[in-house]
Amino acid sequence: MPHAPADPTPTSPNFNARRGGAVPALVVIHYTAMPSCAAARARLCDPAHEVSAHWLIAEDGTPEALVDESLRAWHAGAGAWGGAADVNSRSIGIELANSGDAPFPEPQMAALERLLGQILTRWHIPPEGVIAHSDMAPARKRDPGPRFDWRRLALAGLSVWPDGDTPAAARAEAAGDAAKDIPDDLPAAFRRAASAFGYPDAAPEALLAAFRARFRPWAEGPLSVQDLRRIDSLARHHPSARPAPGT
Repeated sequence: MPHAPADPTPTSPNFNARRGGAVPALVVIHYTAMPSCAAARARLCDPAHEVSAHWLIAEDGTPEALVDESLRAWHAGAGAWGGAADVNSRSIGIELANSGDAPFPEPQMAALERLLGQILTRWHIPPEGVIAHSDMAPARKRDPGPRFDWRRLALAGLSVWPDGDTPAAARAEAAGDAAKDIPDDLPAAFRRAASAFGYPDAAPEALLAAFRARFRPWAEGPLSVQDLRRIDSLARHHPSARPAPGT
């Protein structure tokens, strides 16, 4: 049985007005990295810590509104997406109660899906606007991490996933069928596609780690043509608002 909505009255004092008349165009998914939901709530509602989010979802799937969605919560910090900084002014932040090294429980994921569907409808945000904290700040953030099921959200129309990511495609790549498609400068091609999709400038190793945490959490080793094919698919089908460098 679905959980009833929590009290919709925001409870965190940590917010201000969105700057420059911005409205939400992104949803940023986080994990709390704290021992309990109660501890996370206390931190997100403590004026001394100056952090917050619009929503907190407990492990049992109970959602709690902490900041009104029309206001600017302080969840994203320094970073950028699609060439634009001040992600706080452009986004809605959702915190999932999770220590950072544990699976996300089914009730929590189901609650997130319900909430995301409502938010995307309310603010006319497309699925590609749902991103990870690590996407917009790859050099300093890792959440929600490789245990989070992004493909599940994409299958529900609540996020995006690269084309060609099927068992048959994986077998073809493993057999070397894609070798002829390797560009002369693989890192530069990957960086251009990542920028076109929305990723900010970052050190190559940080950018690859952020991409893989979301789209290839099983992958290891150096940058490969498999990484390029997936980021290129995302860049072609879900480009950000600004062109990639060198294009």
